[in-house]
Amino acid sequence: MKTILLAITITAAVFAADPAGVHYWSASELRGFDKKLAASLNGKPFNSEQFGKLGKNATAMIGHRESEGGAEVHNTMNDIFVVQQGQATLVLGGETPDAKETEPNELRGTSIKGGSERKIAAGDIVFIPAKVPHQLLVKKGDHFTYFVVKVAE
Repeated sequence: MKTILLAITITAAVFAADPAGVHYWSASELRGFDKKLAASLNGKPFNSEQFGKLGKNATAMIGHRESEGGAEVHNTMNDIFVVQQGQATLVLGGETPDAKETEPNELRGTSIKGGSERKIAAGDIVFIPAKVPHQLLVKKGDHFTYFVVKVAE
């Protein structure tokens, strides 16, 4: 009996806390952001919640949009999208002729010319390398919620 109790105590201690630097988001927690972020759009096309730094060279966030976003080019960051809810058209590549630097190494424009389009939906994962123009297009009446990890090159 003492051996069983000791084994249970050791097992509980091992699972009591994650090692330093480990981040975990459950599927149900991430699903809850669809409604949470939609409820606080307040007429804006996009809302997000930042999860902060992941180690030395990455950050995480979750975003929600109900209309198309502008074109983006991250010169030093790779994006990894994990689609949680809804669907969108992702435009990749091409050029962003009216892009302006909005922050160091971050360019924003209104559209992409000459890019390729891909439909993405819940369950899809997309890696977008640094310097690749990209834009999310969401049809009126649709919604799109996605988890994003940004990793420095």
